[in-house]
Amino acid sequence: MPEALLAVRDLEAFYGDFQSLFGVSLEVARGEAVAVIGANGAGKSTLLKSIAGLIRARSDAITFAGEPIGGMPAYAVAARGIALVPEGRGLFPSLTVEENLRIGGQLGRPGAWTLGRVYELFPALGERRKLPSTALSGGQQQMAALGRALMANPQLLLCDEISLGLAPIAVREIYARLPAVRAEGTAIVLVEQDVVQALAAASRVYCLQEGRVALSGAAKDLTREAIAAAYFGV
Repeated sequence: MPEALLAVRDLEAFYGDFQSLFGVSLEVARGEAVAVIGANGAGKSTLLKSIAGLIRARSDAITFAGEPIGGMPAYAVAARGIALVPEGRGLFPSLTVEENLRIGGQLGRPGAWTLGRVYELFPALGERRKLPSTALSGGQQQMAALGRALMANPQLLLCDEISLGLAPIAVREIYARLPAVRAEGTAIVLVEQDVVQALAAASRVYCLQEGRVALSGAAKDLTREAIAAAYFGV
């Protein structure tokens, strides 16, 4: 496997006294798409939040581009080149589409992603750029959340349940844009409950079950039976 851009080693995560992750390890190479699947409560979102600096982690439990980032505040993690597309999109309802996108570019990181490039990737956003984000459909709001993250010109894009609550046609449209993101050298971690989409979009898959890695491997090599057993813990 190529040198890891992101390496997670024996990560544990807590909400107060409640432990959510137990010794989770994974790697993501530069430009690679990796899927993290699992049932509700498996720890998928907690994993992304830990990587993004929203949940405190042991310093050496997470390394990015060879440097430890565990325990860093979220703003410092973002400045290093990690962007999170949160579950639920997290758009600002009082701002226009374009204003929401510009927030993602506040760090001023150099790179290929500009407003123009985002509008090329998602033409619907360009057509509606002066409208409030609440005027967008669910699929368009998800595009705006992705576009905002891309405006930070990340090396690593963390996507938390980007298909959740969307019509199948919107899901297909969004997933069809991900190869263009990877073409710019951006690695992607996809947290998904939609196993079919995850397997189609990623080269490798990790399945979490009750806060632990129950299965990992190349997407093309994992059988439906093995995935089902790991997913449901049977």
